[in-house]
Amino acid sequence: MRADRLVATLLFLQTRGQVTAAEVAAELEVSERTARRDLEALALAGVPVYARRGRGGGWSLVGGARTDLSGLTAAETRALFLLAGPSAVTPELRTALRKLVRALPAPLRPGAEAAAGAAVADGTDWTRAPADPGGPLSAALQRAVLDGVQVRLGYAAPGRPAGERTVHPLGLVAKAGARYLVAGTDRGPRTFRLDRIVSAEPTGEPAVRPEGFDLTALWRTLAGEMEERLSAATVRARAEPAAEPLLRRLFGGLLRVTGRPPDGGPLEIEVDGPAPQAVASRLAGLGSRVEVLAPPEARAHLARLAADLTARYGPPPQDGP
Repeated sequence: MRADRLVATLLFLQTRGQVTAAEVAAELEVSERTARRDLEALALAGVPVYARRGRGGGWSLVGGARTDLSGLTAAETRALFLLAGPSAVTPELRTALRKLVRALPAPLRPGAEAAAGAAVADGTDWTRAPADPGGPLSAALQRAVLDGVQVRLGYAAPGRPAGERTVHPLGLVAKAGARYLVAGTDRGPRTFRLDRIVSAEPTGEPAVRPEGFDLTALWRTLAGEMEERLSAATVRARAEPAAEPLLRRLFGGLLRVTGRPPDGGPLEIEVDGPAPQAVASRLAGLGSRVEVLAPPEARAHLARLAADLTARYGPPPQDGP
């Protein structure tokens, strides 16, 4: 018997005052027998629920008793619906939001409904490609985290063939439009992008969670290690001032302007990246607006890239007759 279903039953009962097993079954999309069993379970658990037999009867809370299951303030309620409203892309989440609206005290409902309609989530980017939904196995991984079971994971890291490993799911994290599974492995905690997971099979064995586990603290540690790897190399260059907005869009916080001549001359910049070649490849798209100064391997990479392009497309056309 799922505890979340019992909570939903109690919320429904509080909202309606009196309900029948058939009404609970319709609301929660379960059989009438299951609904009746859940109502009886609430009574056995000490919740003041009683059944009145006969015509016009049903299940009620003794004396109109209420149980505060949320403790939400008005501001917290609006924040919750503003966050969850545009993300309610699954039937389960939409149903949960509807139930929560009905369970809220009357003064909080207008604010919650307004917040739920105050944002929109578009499932595609500007190229019309679908945004990362976390992969088709997102629901299975979420269940594995909540149930605390190990998973045999098929994972395809960039540039490598897919491989399998058994992991201990610890939590799910969303960052910058991508979703990650945080899991324990034989090499310590690791992160796995959900859209690179090709299979996820629960083993039935219990997952091991570190003592005093804190997902937020662990994610900060793992994210810090990733950021260090992504900024392991620094490329120095000169750039036309007009190219600065594009450079900032390309590199964000990885770009630093170290010199800005007062006469409007070229900017002196530094750009961090995982390797000099990776940074140079991205700078190549700006053409002559950027001149890479160091390190030598970045300049050599650009020279090879220029030679490859010339061999493919030929020298640039000459102006004039």
